[in-house]
Order: sequence, then structure tokens, then C-alpha cells
Amino acid sequence: MTRSENEDENLPDDESAREFYAKYEPKEILGSGVSSTVRRCIAKDTGKEYAVKIIDLTEEEDVNEAQAEEIREQTRREMSILRQCSEHANIITLHDTFESPTFIFLVMEMCKKGELFDYLTEVVTLSEKRTRLVMRQLLEAVSFCHERMIVHRDLKPENILLDDNLNVKLSDFGFATFVEHDEECMDLFGTPGYLAPDVLKVSMYDDSIGYGRPVDMWAIGVIMYTLMVGCPPFWHRKQMYMLRAIMEARYTLTSPEWEDISEPPKDLIAKLLVLDPSERLTATEALNHPFFKREERDQKQKFLAKRKFKSAVRCVMACQRIKTLHLNPPPISLDTVRTEPYSVKTFRRIDAGAFRIYGHWVKKGATQNRAALFENVPKKDLKTTESHGSFTVGSEFIDVEVGDNICDTERPARRSGHAGVVALSSGQSFTTPLTLHIPQQYLTESTN
Repeated sequence: MTRSENEDENLPDDESAREFYAKYEPKEILGSGVSSTVRRCIAKDTGKEYAVKIIDLTEEEDVNEAQAEEIREQTRREMSILRQCSEHANIITLHDTFESPTFIFLVMEMCKKGELFDYLTEVVTLSEKRTRLVMRQLLEAVSFCHERMIVHRDLKPENILLDDNLNVKLSDFGFATFVEHDEECMDLFGTPGYLAPDVLKVSMYDDSIGYGRPVDMWAIGVIMYTLMVGCPPFWHRKQMYMLRAIMEARYTLTSPEWEDISEPPKDLIAKLLVLDPSERLTATEALNHPFFKREERDQKQKFLAKRKFKSAVRCVMACQRIKTLHLNPPPISLDTVRTEPYSVKTFRRIDAGAFRIYGHWVKKGATQNRAALFENVPKKDLKTTESHGSFTVGSEFIDVEVGDNICDTERPARRSGHAGVVALSSGQSFTTPLTLHIPQQYLTESTN
């Protein structure tokens, strides 16, 4: 069976969704939850794309009548909240609703870029500038809700959508509720990694005072931390260790990932991830943080045509100079030539050519190098050290210094490319070092 056939089987029947099918044509599945499925749909009259959230209220083995009624009440509350908040540019817009005994349909605007979580998975981390834009839009949406005494209770990257222009759209108000004060809620709602300490205290201690809108600000701090470095501040593979770190607000801003990040975003995160909810920044206070003031200064900067033109001219001149630099190399000082001739590329080329021609003149000893071709002071004597003795070529004699136990030996003596051979009488041996002074006229010329 194909995937499209499987998806069509999960669609509500015509009797349960007659009104919805009359106006919209359902398409593929975009996402799914515990009791709901999100599909792409097309309006039959305009052809415009929307996203429809289909909540299943049918009684199954694990869902009794009371639970189904609770889901219905939550959905109606979500519809009421969306109608109040849809006018904000950074909150998902609710276009239409349909309700039947077994299904509820919420038709909302389509965000083709998907979730912020998927975008973050693709890019890993966001720059400070991009984080500033995302967090400003998110805080403005949350501030709009808090002014109407609405607490979201499930803020996370998976519930933040992006439109075609990568603008933030806050969605999924299934856990959202109205509050009259900030110590009213006593229920445990949310995602473990984004839960605030005051939410956990409600489930752990009977004498807890409850929680309110500040829990959203804690979640915003976790989201901002994740956007900056690509990982959440309290994550641990064992959930109990993670919840303990949340209760203690144990996180770090000094790890290697934070070395290239400036101080304003660190300060904002530190003021959001605070244990005491009364000391935590509100959405309005967070928007007035210096982290967002920098963006305002950048926007207020005027366009100066003359300054831009001068900068463009300098760039063109610099590019042209770099392009023709090999034709007009910079001058070389005499001090550089005297002290470090091999630092000049031209001299190195001369050296390479000269060594190919005169390389056989250079002595191949352990202390020699190619710089011998450029030595200004000629050496008086050239010495070759052997394992048994050494020879010194003078103007009239060759001094032969012979070591121990030398017998029937022939040694070449080189000078300016010529070689002589010193022949010792057969059978002679020397047991002590000695020096022989041999006139050059007795040397035999060698062709080697």
C-alpha cells in the first residue's frame, strides 16, 4: 500500500467532516501529535494553501469519555486564545474552525519554512544578529500574550514556525491558558527540557505557591541559549539529572562555545534563567535590554552617499594594485640583501640556476650548504675528513696525516677540480699517527 493511500485512510470520514470537505481539500501530513494531525489543505474557492490541525475526539481504548471532553475543552480554549492573538504579526493566524462530535478542525496560515527546530538542525547555530531578530519577534509575541494575561506554557523551537521570509510565527497554544495573577497555575504542563523550576516545584512540593507568566520567560532563556550555541543548557541523557540541574539553575556561559560571543546576549540569558520568578525579566524588560539596543542603533544609521562612494573607490584601487603587484614588485633594501638574501624570491631563483651549473664545485661535506656559492671570502684550505686520515693541499706539498693501522691505501686529494693520488708502498703499515710531506711533482694525476 502506498504512502498516500495510508494517509487517506487516516482522514475523517465524509459524515464527520462534511463542512470541512465542502470548503477545503486535504493533502499530505505535515506533522502529528498525541491526539492531533496537521495536514496541508487547499481552499477550493481561492486555491490558497493552509495548514489544518485535526483533533480526534473519538473514544479509543486509552481515551475515555472524560478525557475526550477534556481534550475538547482544551481545544476550545486554544481556539479562543488564537482568535484574540491572531492579529499579531508573529502569532499564527486562525482562519477557520469546524467542529463535529468526533473531530475538530483548526484551519491556520501555512508556514512553508517549517519549525525553528528544523532550521536550527540545519544551521546548528545562529549568529548574534540573526538571534537578535528571532528573539525580538518571539518576545514581542509573548509580550502581546502576557498583556492579555495568557501564558503559553509550552514554548520551544518545535512550536515556533517560520514563514517564507523566516519571520517567527508562535503556534501550538494547546497548553496555553488564561491567568489572573502569576501564582495561579498548579498543573504540570510543558516539555521537560524547557520547564521552569517553579513548574517543577508544583509537582514536587504540596506547599508550592503555583506559577504564572514567568515560566514563559524561563523557556525563552533556554531557547536563546540553544540558538546561540546549538545545544540546550540543561540537557542530560538521564532525565532526573536534567531536572536536578533545572531546579538548581546549573548551567555555564564559559564553555569554549561561548568564547566568540559578546557579553550582552550572555547577560540577557543570565537574567532570564533565574530561580526566583519575581527577579526574572518580563517580556517588556527583556525587549529593553542592551542586546536589542544595538539593532536599533544600526537601523538609525543614515546612508551617506559620499562616504560610500569613497569607500568603493578605495576598494577598486586596492584590488587593482593587488592585481598588478607582480608587475611592480616593492623595492628591496640593501640590508635585507646582505643579511637575508634567501628571503627574496628573485635571489632564490638565481641560486637555483647557479647551483645547477656550479653545483659540482660545492663541497658535499656535513657543514656545507648552497650559500657557499655566494661567499665573498675565499677559503684558504679545504679539508676533507675521512675515517682513517686527512689530506691538506698546499702550494708545493700535500700534507698527508695518516692514522693508525693504514696499509696499501690510495687517497684522492682534490683542489679546484683536479685530483691526485698518493700511493704507499705495498706492505707498508703504520702503527702510529704521522704526517707525510710529499712534493706535488711525485703525485700521479687521476682522471676521476
